[in-house]
Amino acid sequence: MTQPSSLPLSMRATVAGPPPFTTLVELTWREKRIEYWIRFGRQTYEQVLDRHRRLVGFRPGSTFAFVRWAANDYGTVLSRIDIVRTINRGEPFQTLPFVRPGGDILLKVEGWPKVARVLEIIDAIEALGIDACDVATDHWRHVSHRIAAGAEPRDYDVDRHAAWLKRRQVEQ
Repeated sequence: MTQPSSLPLSMRATVAGPPPFTTLVELTWREKRIEYWIRFGRQTYEQVLDRHRRLVGFRPGSTFAFVRWAANDYGTVLSRIDIVRTINRGEPFQTLPFVRPGGDILLKVEGWPKVARVLEIIDAIEALGIDACDVATDHWRHVSHRIAAGAEPRDYDVDRHAAWLKRRQVEQ
């Protein structure tokens, strides 16, 4: 018999709702029309709403990437990626469509060429063996500002990541 913790989130028994202070993201998938998905992030909650929509949750202080793409009969009408740090109780936040209550937006990029570049950066970080959820929050802000300015962001490397992990230990 499979232990409940080894089952995918969508197959686990649901409780009345998400744990307190969970940041919820509504995802929609209608092939080649509306495609909202999570590129990275550690989900702690999932609820299937219907065939095309589900609700996922993230605990306070975690980071996730939310990709939104939509098209109509004439082509792409929306391409966007947001990298968001979820908030703790009482912390200020920015609102974002389909994200409740909102979060600390570390990166906001619109337009497919820029979105594709951010996805390449995420792939490069993961190729180093680093989970994109654990990347320094300052790096995502750096990437956002450099792309907005039309400049190439600095690479994130293992040394920078090790320094970030030590900084987090000291701050806790």
